[in-house]
Amino acid sequence: MLAISGGAYLFKLVGVTAGNRFATVLEPVTGLVPPALFSAIIAIMTVADGTSLVLDARLVGVGLAILAVWRRAPFVIVVLVAMAATALVRLLA
Repeated sequence: MLAISGGAYLFKLVGVTAGNRFATVLEPVTGLVPPALFSAIIAIMTVADGTSLVLDARLVGVGLAILAVWRRAPFVIVVLVAMAATALVRLLA
């Protein structure tokens, strides 16, 4: 925990001291960071329960939500598809 906290502080310190010198180099990557973090959080919340791996109805809901996003469905439809699929699998299981 101390190493992670120290690393986060070090990154912030480098950002403050470097200023805008790295801004043009890192600009293409900065747009990819939020979706990557959000995807990682969704993946962890879908298949992890504490320290164990769990494959249940949530995985089906997220899978169908990914399919709906791929088909360019509106966000409300994506959420409804995920909720309905998860609920249906839990009902049948």
